[in-house]
Amino acid sequence: METKRKALGKGLEQLFSNEVINFENFEKNTVAEAEKKSSVGEIKISEVRSNPYQPRKTFNEETLNELAASIKEHGVIEPIIVKKAIKGYELVAGERRLKAAKIAGLETIPAVVRDFNDQEMMEIALLENIQREDLNPIDEATAYQKIIELGGFTQEEFAEKFGKSRSHVTNMLGLLSLPALVKIYVQEGHLSMGHARALSKLTDEEKINELANKVIKENLSVRALEQLLNEEQLPKKQEQEKQKETKNVRNAIYERMMREKVGTKVRINTKKIEIPYDSPKDLERILEILGIRIEGL
Repeated sequence: METKRKALGKGLEQLFSNEVINFENFEKNTVAEAEKKSSVGEIKISEVRSNPYQPRKTFNEETLNELAASIKEHGVIEPIIVKKAIKGYELVAGERRLKAAKIAGLETIPAVVRDFNDQEMMEIALLENIQREDLNPIDEATAYQKIIELGGFTQEEFAEKFGKSRSHVTNMLGLLSLPALVKIYVQEGHLSMGHARALSKLTDEEKINELANKVIKENLSVRALEQLLNEEQLPKKQEQEKQKETKNVRNAIYERMMREKVGTKVRINTKKIEIPYDSPKDLERILEILGIRIEGL
């Protein structure tokens, strides 16, 4: 039975009309459309509530302060997008601008007011965040996962639709398997994406936490962590190589003993013994040596 993939929210397929979805184009088009209708206006910042579906859990304080300084000097260049709520407004897009405007001490902010349902608000918040460069890896991975579940995408479909490489998507989603403590380290900037990706290849939660703490305490680079992981894996690899070598030597001895027994070349592969023969008569000879007799023949 074919599974029908869920579509993006009502109207979003039209809003994101390109083959590759681009949030910035959507935002610019929404503002441009509002400007044509002269429907961009100032609203009170105190009346705007954050988008309840905002996937971003942390905001870079330094970049927020830089944006706030720019807003103090030049004002808010690009309006935020909001929807009317029972009381005041709910933010749809522009969380960083809103926060920076508050820091800058503004009382009002330019805004475009449009109607969106809850699913559309969730999708827009997710789409905005996955295409922002300053989103931390864990929040970005969480947004990827939510959109994949919401739209019923495969990883390959998601990568194509949102202009990401398949390997990038796979690496990002792999971060979600990290222990909770390590995710916090990544969100807070104590561990880089490179550190997180290296640690996500491990399965032992206790070991991952131990190495994460070591990286932070000793300020290890990604390369130093990868080297450490390779060194820890070396004894295991050496043991595997030793077992393989022992098996090969043992099989060679068995092949020689059987060759001497049956008088022909013998090959031992994984769970299989091959004994070639030249003719039916030669086969009978080999079977007789092995003590195999078929009654009636």
